[in-house]
Amino acid sequence: MWLRRRLGAAERGRDQLDRKLRILVPEQQRLRILADGCHKDWLAACEDAKVWMLRATLLGGQDAIRYAAAPEPADVEVTWTTALGVRYPAAAGLASLPAEVPGVSGNAAIVPATVAYKKALVAGVRAAAASEALRRIEAEIAVTRRRVRALDRRWLPQLREALAVLEQSLVQAEQEDAVRLRRAAGQAQVGGHQGAAPSR
Repeated sequence: MWLRRRLGAAERGRDQLDRKLRILVPEQQRLRILADGCHKDWLAACEDAKVWMLRATLLGGQDAIRYAAAPEPADVEVTWTTALGVRYPAAAGLASLPAEVPGVSGNAAIVPATVAYKKALVAGVRAAAASEALRRIEAEIAVTRRRVRALDRRWLPQLREALAVLEQSLVQAEQEDAVRLRRAAGQAQVGGHQGAAPSR
């Protein structure tokens, strides 16, 4: 009974892991598409920002860039979600942007460059969150697949083999008991006939 319960628990665990994979794999595919799209958006935004940075540098020099730099960093806000015990970023954006810096006089490219870099920053935050979500889901899928393989290749076969051996030994023991009982019954009958007095 103990072996049967253990085997049943292992089979139920295997079914649960399989169900988990059936849910996580489509989520992995969705997150991979999202991460690829966010990465492309980020690269495009970075290229646009580089163009505007070059224009601003050509118009005002390095000093114009230094004066236009934000005095404090931006704050990032990440929204988290959980699927089947896996916690990962669902969305990310900027909670607050750095304070606006007035454009340097005589440099018309500073304001568009600032806007372009803010867009690149937002795209970068989204790409990082999507990439981390994909990484966490992929790690959980890899762990779950290792557990399924361990159950399929080791634990379930061992438990089934142990149960089969035990059931076979129980069947053999029952057959031996049945043979002993028949012999004992036969000997009791023979002994009963020999000990009885002849009747006239």
